Amino acid sequence: MVNLSHSDQQRVSAAIKEAEARTAGEIVCVLARSSSDYRAYATAWSALTALIAPWLLMALTQLSVREIFLAQIILFTALFVLFSQPRLGRMLVPRRARRAQAHRAAAEQFMIRGMARKKNRAAVLIFVSLAEHYARIIADDGISAKVDQSVWQEAIDALLLCASEGRIAEGFVTAVEKCGRVLGEHFPPRPDGEDQLPDKIYLI
Repeated sequence: MVNLSHSDQQRVSAAIKEAEARTAGEIVCVLARSSSDYRAYATAWSALTALIAPWLLMALTQLSVREIFLAQIILFTALFVLFSQPRLGRMLVPRRARRAQAHRAAAEQFMIRGMARKKNRAAVLIFVSLAEHYARIIADDGISAKVDQSVWQEAIDALLLCASEGRIAEGFVTAVEKCGRVLGEHFPPRPDGEDQLPDKIYLI
């Protein structure tokens, strides 16, 4: 789980409550340490290296078939353990694949948090995945029909800048304020408005 102090979580929650007081829309924040453990890539690279190794051993050594087979198993196991280390493992994954995984994780969080159940379809997800240096804002159909995705870019830029400087909570607070202003323009608060989603930041 991502480390974010209790006071920082409270700051983000307070920002969400304040922003939602000015709109009928809702905002949910999610902070992920990583969007995937990328074990499939660790397995693939380990297996590929282990498959190539016997040919080199047969050409360069006098090892028996049994010894080569044993070396292959040991090599695969050692590389898998090594490549399973989060930081090193991510280096084996193409940048495009990491971004695709982060995008998929954001979409999953949108569904998991029940945001599509908002009656006026004016919920906004603010998602950050630290390992991938990825931030995305996903707006439900009600607000995305009125606001182009490019409108959220200012909030995304603020998130990424603050995250790179270790000011994660501040980045979320800034993004929440910006999203709240956009939501307020298109979905002003209603007297019978109901807060349907928790005003908190989820850490995964």
